[in-house]
Amino acid sequence: MADTHIVTNQVLPLEGYNPASSPVLIEALIREGGQWGVDDVTELGAISGSRQTQRWGELADRNRPILHTHDVVGNRIDEVEYDPAYHELMRTAIAHGLHAAPWADPRPGAHVVRAALTGVWTAEPGHMCPISMTYAIIPALRYNQELSKTYEPLLTSRVYDPVLKVPATKAGLTAGMSMTEKQGGSDVRAGTTQAVPNDDGSYTLTGHKWFTSAPMCDVFLVLAQAPGGLSCFFLPRVLPDGTRNRMRLQRLKDKLGNHANASSEIEYDGATAWLVGEEGRGVSVIIEMVNLTRLDCALGSATSMRMGLARAIYHTQHRKAFGAYLIDQPLMRNVLADLAVEAEAATMVTMRMAGATDKAVQGDDREGLLRRIGLAATKYWVCKRATPHAAEAMECLGGNGYIEDSLMPRLYREAPLMGIWEGSGNVSALDTLRALATQPDSVAVLFDELAESAGQDRRLDAHVEALKTQLTGLGSDVATAQYQARKIAEDICLALQGGLLVRHGHPAVAEAFLATRFGGQWGGAFGTLPAGLDLGPILERAIVKGS
Repeated sequence: MADTHIVTNQVLPLEGYNPASSPVLIEALIREGGQWGVDDVTELGAISGSRQTQRWGELADRNRPILHTHDVVGNRIDEVEYDPAYHELMRTAIAHGLHAAPWADPRPGAHVVRAALTGVWTAEPGHMCPISMTYAIIPALRYNQELSKTYEPLLTSRVYDPVLKVPATKAGLTAGMSMTEKQGGSDVRAGTTQAVPNDDGSYTLTGHKWFTSAPMCDVFLVLAQAPGGLSCFFLPRVLPDGTRNRMRLQRLKDKLGNHANASSEIEYDGATAWLVGEEGRGVSVIIEMVNLTRLDCALGSATSMRMGLARAIYHTQHRKAFGAYLIDQPLMRNVLADLAVEAEAATMVTMRMAGATDKAVQGDDREGLLRRIGLAATKYWVCKRATPHAAEAMECLGGNGYIEDSLMPRLYREAPLMGIWEGSGNVSALDTLRALATQPDSVAVLFDELAESAGQDRRLDAHVEALKTQLTGLGSDVATAQYQARKIAEDICLALQGGLLVRHGHPAVAEAFLATRFGGQWGGAFGTLPAGLDLGPILERAIVKGS
């Protein structure tokens, strides 16, 4: 039987692409003090783009975790079974220090290098949840020096050990957190889980949590109501005597986004835990962890944009329509360049927040204040932009992009997560206001940062002046301030992005950003850049080379 047709003009899968080839990422890594990590980032990027790693990502996403509440004879075990590929991804990520390794590295820039490493490890996003929480737990755990002394070396270890056993006997640990309950959601103070003190200094917890991701982590930070108010507790899955703690996994969530990472509903049926910090200070303790996972949400959204852009660029480089490659056609160039501008701006501001985090850890109070206000606004705006960016990148592939084999649907489904996790849009916007109110010095630090680009572009200057007027005019009218919170957060992030692009960005990228985001020459969708911009250099920076 003769063949019905010959396959032509179809784009082969993107393999061997090193995400570390992104100029904006490496430039930011160097600028923020992580130049000593360029080789490490490049090495991990090559592993990330390999066929083997991409296959791990595919298998981990396809073969969903399975909850086993009981063993074969009826004993309660509360275990989640993952595909072996998930463990390979975890093992590689931890071996390369994507988890808590920066806390054991005294070199300036360690947290920046870690941020860049997460930005090139792109095979599958779900397993990055426990990686992120393991990174973020360290400063919160330090509120209990005894626990920190015992467990911090194991949390920063580069050994992945997935077996459930006594944490102190393991070669390496992963960490999670449990905050939200059915009745409260983001209002964690509405939690009803009770913590009763015991004579030996431990507490007994009874209650539930509505979202606990990565429930096979070794240890968790948990919020519960103690006699002194809402408090933070350290809860291991396995107790020091080797028995399973009474943390019951009720069911796994059926989520919109990634399938590789299990998210669960749990109950504490007399679970044992230890206090971290003081009773009644639970939110102030666990917020140390939340702030760092918020940084990872913003970094993850920027990574999503770069990967969506890379796949869109690659497809248009190799796909022809109407007699020409898509990338050479004017309207497609407009779309791709607009996506590239958004990705570059997102990368620069999120890496700036990673740099501020690193300097704050080193003791720089001003950088800590910049991170406080800048990260809240950045988490809001960058994460908010990820979903339309993913949708437009997917559309560049046409019908092929709508098919799971393209990986674009996986990227699209995951994009909204970062805007919801660790505080949805409203929570992040209101947290920006909270920074203004509770740490007013952060406003002065913010405008000091923006003053570094003063006089370099009239459109940026006008935006910054309008922002000053906006913040000054807030006054004591809380309701009006809250009503405007999203616009305030957006304007702060845009100002930071514009300032970074003017000072450090490629001139063509900076001009396109300023003309559209501040100059009013932009429509309501990507691909509405005005005429007269130099798109060649913008696209050249995004070109997928060697694939």
